[in-house]
Amino acid sequence: MKIVFLDRATLGFDISLEGFNKFGEVVIYDVTKPNETLTRVQDADIVVTNKVVINKDIIDNSKIKLICIAATGMNNVDLEYAKVKGIEVKNVAGYSTASVTQLTFSYVFYFIQKLNYYTSYVNKGNWQKSEIFTHIDKPFFELENKNWGIIGLGNIGENVAKIAKSFGCNVNYYSTSGNNKNTNYNQMSLEELLKTSDIVSVHCPLNNQTQNLLNKTNLNMMKNGAILMNLGRGGIINEEDLATIIDKKELYCGIDVVSKEPIEDNSPLLKVENKDRLALTPHIGWASIEARNRLINSIIKNIENYIL
Repeated sequence: MKIVFLDRATLGFDISLEGFNKFGEVVIYDVTKPNETLTRVQDADIVVTNKVVINKDIIDNSKIKLICIAATGMNNVDLEYAKVKGIEVKNVAGYSTASVTQLTFSYVFYFIQKLNYYTSYVNKGNWQKSEIFTHIDKPFFELENKNWGIIGLGNIGENVAKIAKSFGCNVNYYSTSGNNKNTNYNQMSLEELLKTSDIVSVHCPLNNQTQNLLNKTNLNMMKNGAILMNLGRGGIINEEDLATIIDKKELYCGIDVVSKEPIEDNSPLLKVENKDRLALTPHIGWASIEARNRLINSIIKNIENYIL
């Protein structure tokens, strides 16, 4: 049996793939361009892909039997045609909940504690010049009693809610599908949630209902000094509208996902002038070393289940 990895670099080089050797021949490519995909998978039995697209043409001109997606999202594979051709497609869910939750709180503490300002104050040599033992010119706040609004109360959103509640936050949520009836937390309309929240974190999928869900109309409803975070998918927040608003009002934003990744040079988010209000990270929420090891182990299990 031949297994081909198409974009190993996306999984990190600190993660071992030796566990796949027991299945047979393993061929690993760090990065695969669209015009290279067919040649590389033509004689593969199993293909492992994170973001490389497997479309109808590739399926028709190869002997692939199993496609393992090294992620939860499956939009890079033509699922309907794979089903027609009898090809199994397996993804991995639930591996990154703790990792995404941790980045969510990292953003919150970064902004609410004003860590950038205070570490900069010390690094610039200002503390040793002070006449008093402390420096508290930039007010910071406690999480306790803050209103935390969650957009998308799935596994990750609910984990964030649980931890936020342990800090004494008042947790509310908006269901983007309208189907979530979780009674552990108070459900609100999107407008009410944005108007009343001190902190808003986005954990929903990108679909027709959530494309540009947050835009210039409703983002302007948010409180001055509020913290907004997107750990769902790029495209849920209109990036041009967000960039404009950050420079017009005091809104602090932690953004881990953008509409086109890697981020493009002309992204409006890179042109924000008030950079202290924006923390941009390169889609790392899913990627703690523990999460990536869980991902690899789950892919191995998916192959084992297919073989058996």
